[in-house]
Amino acid sequence: MSVELVVPAVGESITEVEIGDWLKNEGEHVDQDEPVVVIETDKVTVELPSPASGTLKSLLKHKGDKATVGDVIGYLDETDGARPSRQAVAAPPVVEVTPPQPKAAPVPSTSPSEEEAKEAAAKEPITGQTARGEEIVPMTPIRRRIAERLVEAQKTAALLTTFNQVDMSEVVALRKKHQEAFQSKFEIKLGFLSFFVKASIEALKLVPQINAEVRGQNIVYRNYYDIGIAVGGGRGLVVPVIRNAERLSFAEIEKAIADFARRAQDNKLKVDELQGGTFTISNGGIYGSMLSTPIVNPPQSGVLGLHAIEDRPIALNGQVVIRPMMYLALTYDHRIVDGREAVTFLKRIKDLVEDPARLMLEV
Repeated sequence: MSVELVVPAVGESITEVEIGDWLKNEGEHVDQDEPVVVIETDKVTVELPSPASGTLKSLLKHKGDKATVGDVIGYLDETDGARPSRQAVAAPPVVEVTPPQPKAAPVPSTSPSEEEAKEAAAKEPITGQTARGEEIVPMTPIRRRIAERLVEAQKTAALLTTFNQVDMSEVVALRKKHQEAFQSKFEIKLGFLSFFVKASIEALKLVPQINAEVRGQNIVYRNYYDIGIAVGGGRGLVVPVIRNAERLSFAEIEKAIADFARRAQDNKLKVDELQGGTFTISNGGIYGSMLSTPIVNPPQSGVLGLHAIEDRPIALNGQVVIRPMMYLALTYDHRIVDGREAVTFLKRIKDLVEDPARLMLEV
């Protein structure tokens, strides 16, 4: 019996998708729930599981083709779920016997000697080498959407970036002291991002404009904190959102971030996990970035950029000392956030991270 492979609903506002890679070929066996094809949208990439076990019969759509939700993109011949047997007896091989041929008389060689061939080759121009070329590859829907949103942010918002630096000594020492116990209890490593998520929430409480958005002629303030975490996915940058992050513990935040990062690489994130968000944190430090100016994720009004931790000399109590330092960058929408608020926000994060006990005491 033929079974239809149908484009599923992948989000409330998504009607059109693009066919990605087919993970199985025509005539190949597929188990029930085994991924068959990649479905790409401008927000998320998902894998379509097989609705039954059987053999992939025909592909109606190919990579790069457009389709809408509900379209049939292929057919499956359903079976009882058993893989085709590989124990079939092979037919005996056919052996052709060629009678011996009489030896031909030797023909005098007219080909140049090895030395002559080398000499002739040296005189010829070298062609076909270190070659110049171009490869044209269409943008994926996610990459197109990323490009659109970044350009939109530059066009619609008055973006400005303010910088500060933070001494990571206390956080580094705290992680080193409690890492083993933390990991043993919660089965997750204590990273740096959870400290910055916690610190950002406290800073957003102090400067609510950065947690707000411009909506028409109005400013919308929120009393909740949905923090987007920028992660590199298998098909581009995505920003899954930690909902109500102010209610979560350090361990819950670390688990959420690790889960997002893992599923982003496997293209397993859901559409609703990529929507919304009141503020974003982007950690370029994991790639070695020393300093950058992140771009806000519209309609948000702020994004915090984290960077690599490097030992640098600083003046402390009249002495030059070496400390693990990190540059912070806050890009914000100057339409509703003034420079004073931006500086205050970064200074609050700096104070909390340099004295992380304040995060626990909320002071």
